[in-house]
Parts: sequence; C-alpha cells; structure tokens
Amino acid sequence: MIDMKKRLKKIRTGIRMTGQFYQDEMQAILKDQGALLILSGAIIIYSLIYAYAYKMELVREVDTVVVDLDRSSSSRQLVRMIDGTEEVKVSRSATSMKEAREIFDEGEHVGGIVVIPANFENDLLEGVQADVAVYADGSYFLIYRQLLGAAVKSVGTFSAGVEIKRLMAEGKTYEQAMAARDPLSADLHFWFNPSSCYGSFVMPGLILIILQQTLLIGIGMIGGSNKEKNRHSFQVPVALKRGGIFPLLFGKSLSYLTIYSVNSLFTMVLLHNWFDYPNRGSYLDVMALTLLFLLSVIFMGITFSVLFKKRESSILLMVFLSPIVLFLSRISWPADSIPPLLHKLAHVFPSTIMVPAYLRIRDLGVGLVHVRYEYLLLLGQTGFYFLTASVALYFETRHNRKLSQQEEPI
Repeated sequence: MIDMKKRLKKIRTGIRMTGQFYQDEMQAILKDQGALLILSGAIIIYSLIYAYAYKMELVREVDTVVVDLDRSSSSRQLVRMIDGTEEVKVSRSATSMKEAREIFDEGEHVGGIVVIPANFENDLLEGVQADVAVYADGSYFLIYRQLLGAAVKSVGTFSAGVEIKRLMAEGKTYEQAMAARDPLSADLHFWFNPSSCYGSFVMPGLILIILQQTLLIGIGMIGGSNKEKNRHSFQVPVALKRGGIFPLLFGKSLSYLTIYSVNSLFTMVLLHNWFDYPNRGSYLDVMALTLLFLLSVIFMGITFSVLFKKRESSILLMVFLSPIVLFLSRISWPADSIPPLLHKLAHVFPSTIMVPAYLRIRDLGVGLVHVRYEYLLLLGQTGFYFLTASVALYFETRHNRKLSQQEEPI
C-alpha cells in the first residue's frame, strides 16, 4: 500500500514537472520572435505561396512560333489544330527558320518552334510522307513535354484524317477505314492524378518537407538561445534526479507538438481542401501517421539542438540540408534510381519514410495496413530518436551543472 502511494506520488510529481517544463518551453518560444516566426509563420507563408504558385496545376498555352513554308490550306489547318490544343498557343509566325530562331533567342518566353515544310500539301496529295519539325526547349522539361505532346497529338490527328479520307476514296466505309488506320487501339487510364497536375503531384509531399525543416530549425534556434542565455540552469537539479530527464523531454516535446498539431491541421486539411489536392484516404490513418512523424522530428530536433551553441547555427545547417532532404524524399526522383547507400543514409530523416507512406494514403486511398512497413519503420525511428534525445538532454544538464558549480563564488 505504501509502495502504491509512493508510485502515485511520483506519477503526480512527474506530471507536474512535465507541465512546468511545457509551460517554460512555450514561454521561451513565445518570447523568441525569430523562433515563433519559423515555427508558426513560416509554415503558413511557405505553404500558401507554393500552393498559390502551383494553382494553375498545368502548364498551358505555351507560346510557340510557327514557320509555315507551304502556306497552303492544309498547312493552315494544321496550324489551327496546334493552336486549338490547351497546351500550346501559336503566338508568333515567321517566314524562315532563321527569323524564328532570332525570336526564340530574344527570350520572349517562347517555348519552341514548329516548322511546316514546303510542298506539304502536295506531298499529302501524292501520298508521300511529309515531315513536320518540332524544336522544343529541352532545358525546361514541363514546357518541352507540353509542346511536344501538343504537336504529336495534332499531327497524329491530322495524319489520321488524311489516311481515312484516302481509304474511303478507295471504296472503304468509314468504319473499315478507321479499323485499317488503327488496327490496334490502346485504352489508356491515368490513376490518381488523371490530368497530370503538377501542383497535386508535388505539394502534398512538399508540405511534409516544410513541416520537418521549419520544426528542426525552430527547435535548434530555441536550443541555441538557451545556450547563449544559460536558461537551462534551473533544470539541472530536477533533471538529474532519477527519471527526471523524461518530464523535461516530455514537456519540451509537447510544446512543439501543440504548435505543429495546429500547423498540420492547416496544411493537411484546410490547404488540401482550398486547393483541391487528392484526398482519398482516411483522416484517422493520416493522423496516426502524422503523429509518429512529428514526434520523430521533434525528438530528432531536440537531439541535435544541444549541439548548437548559437541560434544561427541551426538555420545554416538546415538551409544546407533542405535541398538534400527534398531530393532524397523521392518527390522529384524515384527511390530505385537513387544509389543504394545514399538511399539508406536518407532514412536518417523522418521525411524519407513519411512522404511515400503519406502519399499512398492521401493519393491512392490505401489504409494504414497497406503502409505498415513504413509505419513500423517510423515507429522504430521515433523510439531511436527518443533515446538519443534523452541521452543528449542528460549530458547537457550534467554539463550545465558543472558550469553552475564553476560559477559559484568560492
């Protein structure tokens, strides 16, 4: 009975200590304008700017220069067909390839050049193959894809019309001509992002990267500020008691979890609804996965925050790592194409595990059971960083105790 009372007393003391450390950390965050801007303002600003920038979803009406060397009714019809596609807008015409190249080199936002050769109509009438040249800006893949796709679609449709008319002139019916022109047809289906929208493809994963990087920067800034101002001295006698590190760690973690629960609600619910991003999964599955992700990032941030002697150090390190983290997250490049060693090292960051699992839930609509491997991996990572954060805080408080003893007057 006495042991039970002692245990309950210890639990109440631990809860009270956790609440005190939670309050202290929240006050430190609210008083630090720079950290508050990173932890609260940056996630809203970044997500809104990126989401609004990608609001158009698709690159449409790419300015294109047409060089019509034939100037026939057939060539003009082909130009109208190209201009009628949503991908391309025929904004300029030129009399020669040299003139078109000069327009392109002037940098007037021209995506490419389409050249219709001389004798285009005569070749069609004589049954000779006519070539249409397309010069697309390969330095910009989105523009290149749109211009090339519009040209191929228009030329293919125009070519099919010519072939069908020729077959019907030979005595075939329209259905026979269609079957002869396309004996094998492909029935294409684009799942989960049928319109190939770029914003819907990149933004859900990019939001997770922003959440992670701003959280790591904010925790590092608070840790660096505490080092500069020696704010942790009051925590030393409490934290070094048996089990005292855990209330300290829980209190600090809960403060960041509180802030980023609100940030997650804004980015993963409100922002998704505002910009109509794919949302086929269950919110309960998303919440279960996001909770582990945030805890893993928080414990990782606390682990590394003890290394920063100045608040600026965390900003420099995370700005340096951000492009690397984005690339290794598999948003822009498939995991199978990343060197195996580099891919394994990428699992240091929670986003590497979180992004593919999150996208499968939100985009594909699968359940948590279908991402159980990533979930268990994220759970193990959370446990690992919990241990490293506990050890880091323990040695940090021991170091602070030595400093306090050295500063005491003899």
